[in-house]
Amino acid sequence: MVAAELISDIIPPVKPTDSVEKVNMLFSEFKVEELPVVDGEQFLGLVSEDDLVEVFDEELPISTVSFSKMQAFVRDHQHIYDVIRLFHAQQLSVVPVLDMQNNYIGLINIRTLTDYFATLTSAIEPGAVIVLEIGNRDNSLVQMAQIVESDKAQILSSYVRSFPDSTRLEVTLKINKKDVSAILASFNRYDYVVSAVYNQAQVEDDSRNRYDLLMNYINI
Repeated sequence: MVAAELISDIIPPVKPTDSVEKVNMLFSEFKVEELPVVDGEQFLGLVSEDDLVEVFDEELPISTVSFSKMQAFVRDHQHIYDVIRLFHAQQLSVVPVLDMQNNYIGLINIRTLTDYFATLTSAIEPGAVIVLEIGNRDNSLVQMAQIVESDKAQILSSYVRSFPDSTRLEVTLKINKKDVSAILASFNRYDYVVSAVYNQAQVEDDSRNRYDLLMNYINI
């Protein structure tokens, strides 16, 4: 997925002639910390709440304010990973999207990104999460998939976490199955270290048990 596919039109851009007071109202209304300033179609920069802290005359046009985030944007064709990197690097609540002529197309807000990330990682899908600890030479997703598929399950998503000054890797697998006991046994048989399991079936069972205990207590 590219940046243009995540654009939301809920939050309007700011015009250079808009007053500081109006921009502060937009910050409050949309609960964001930055807003794009656009003259016609040309992107001028991101104005942030911090840029307005020492502006005491709220009748001033926003064009008189210095923007601290002039280069905070992505191109419409850039990958979603570039968008995530910019959100993280500059701690943004919105990211403007421009074409190659610096024309403003729209923006991506943090809520849209969070919704997409939940879909990307299959977090909203039922199933279990298995965390494996491996060496960097043992990072074979093909073998992991074969182990999972041998129990008639599938890997919905996966990601790898590395550690500084270490050859150790942490691989997180989202499986489309709640009961993964057979899969765990297979991983152990192939000498994988299972460091954590987050099993939705177990969570639901525990919640049911607590509910039953509460009902029994009430009926005493």
